[in-house]
This record gives sequence, structure tokens and C-alpha cells, in this order.
Amino acid sequence: MKKFLFLFLSLLIFSSTAYSAPIEISYDDGIYHIVLKGEKIKKHVKFISSESLLTNKEVHQKTKSKLTINAGYFDPENQKSMSYIVSDRITMEDPQINESILNNPVLRRNMDKILNRTEFRVVECNNGKFHYEIVPHKSSVDFGCNIITAAQAGPLVYPQLRLEEEFFIVKKDGEIVRESCSVLHKTARTIIGLKDEEAHILIITDKHPMDMYEVHEYVKKLGWDRAMAFDGGSSTSMNYLNKYNITSIGDGAGRSIKSFMIIN
Repeated sequence: MKKFLFLFLSLLIFSSTAYSAPIEISYDDGIYHIVLKGEKIKKHVKFISSESLLTNKEVHQKTKSKLTINAGYFDPENQKSMSYIVSDRITMEDPQINESILNNPVLRRNMDKILNRTEFRVVECNNGKFHYEIVPHKSSVDFGCNIITAAQAGPLVYPQLRLEEEFFIVKKDGEIVRESCSVLHKTARTIIGLKDEEAHILIITDKHPMDMYEVHEYVKKLGWDRAMAFDGGSSTSMNYLNKYNITSIGDGAGRSIKSFMIIN
């Protein structure tokens, strides 16, 4: 809990000087489309994780965030992350120390694929400029640049759908014999992408569930340059100011999860 308290206190200090973030939200047929407008907002994007599992709404209230959405994968049994999370240049979560992966022979044999799943980054370079990246985790940054914050999840959805490469499906003799994270089933989704150097987020609710092939076609029609998935299904959640409190199927309180993207 100390880690979360430290992040919480730092966010309170940060939020006292925060500007009015240009966030645009539209809704159509069960899908919320969020656009993070302009250059300045890139400094206000931050990924955090909690020692214990919390709902999206709880984190939204504790951090006094303008926008809060769910981010990386986690194991609900041991409450440890299955995704890398970087906050304030520090790796806060590392799936290599999650025993649920290490003790599973199938996952252990495919560690390289799991550890190199796609992540969303905010990168700062020596020229003082910030930019977003959607790349495999092991991708290097340009010389003179540093990852400020990042969240891994996956798979990459667009321009290619990397289901096998990131170990979300396994095929044998051309047939699918293993599926993870319901990538082939219609469910709620949290999708983040890039278009013209701006970040776009889709909160695909239970009213319009999609499989990953449908998500691929949807973001293609939207003209996005790149897109990836965060955790979805019952983890899908979004809070914006006091206007929106979006959760997936359940009692309305929302699932308790591990990591979050916030904007102050």
C-alpha cells in the first residue's frame, strides 16, 4: 500500500498545478470515443498501479483525476500484475516476478511472447517534446529520449492483429487450441490508439461487445494509425470528472483491478 500512497500524494501535489485538460468524449451505439487533444495533455497522462486491487471509481476519487480508465492485465488470485507498468520513469510492475506465470509450464515456455506484448508509452526527448508510442515492450526508444510512463497489455490490434505473436491464441495444425483474454469472443473492451499523433480511447461497453477482429475493422474505419488493447471484459471501466461512471457487467460498482491510466 505504501507504493500507492506515495503515488497518491505525488498526484495531489501534481493536481494542484494541473491545467484544464482538453478531453473530448462522444458516444454512439454503446461505444465511448475519447480523444486526448493537443500537445500539452501528453505531460498529464500517467499510469499507476495499486498494491491491493481497487475499482476504477476508487482510484478516480483518490487521485482526483479528470479521466481514469483501466490498463494492464493482472492475476486476481495473487493480485500481481501480468503487465509492465512504468510510472515517473520507474518500473512499478514487472510480470517476471509473478509466480502465476513462472509456475505455469505453458506460460513459462512462452515467456518471451508474454513479456514482449504491446505497450502504450509516453516518451520525453531532450528537445523537451513528448510523444506517444504503441510498440512491443522490448522496443528501444530513440537516442536522447526516455519513457516517462507506460502500460503493457496487448495485443496490438492495428495495423496488424498480433494474436499468435503475443500468445493470446495458440494454433495446432491450423486450428485454435488455446485462447486468452476472450480475444475471439464478443465482450466489453478498452482500446487505446493513435491518430495524427493524438491519443484516442474506445470504451466498448456491454451494449456493443466486440471480438478483436471486429475491433480491428472498427479502428480501421476510424482511420487510426495504430491501436492496442488494454484489459477488457469485466475490467472495462472509465470515469470522467463526475459525468461518467462506466463499468462492465456486474453490480455497477465495477471490478477491482490493478493498474490505471489517469489524467490530472
